[in-house]
Amino acid sequence: MNNWNWSDREIMDDVLTSQKHITGVYNTFSNECVNQQLQADMMSILKEEHNMQFDVFSDMQKRGWYSPAAAEQQKVTEAKSKFEGIATQL
Repeated sequence: MNNWNWSDREIMDDVLTSQKHITGVYNTFSNECVNQQLQADMMSILKEEHNMQFDVFSDMQKRGWYSPAAAEQQKVTEAKSKFEGIATQL
């Protein structure tokens, strides 16, 4: 018998964590495909999983249950400069 009495927030948090894990797994699978059609199928599934993750994330944000901190503008500028520099070296 299951005696868990999870709140809606706990359930949604578990779903979000699971979706993050699932997208990581499908990403790895799509990277390791040796067949182009299989990779296309994995990429399609990966997109669906990301969409589900975003829906859960958005719902949690609307309820005030998930509020990631905004990045500091200086950190954004530094990251942008770093990756622009890498892109020009390619």
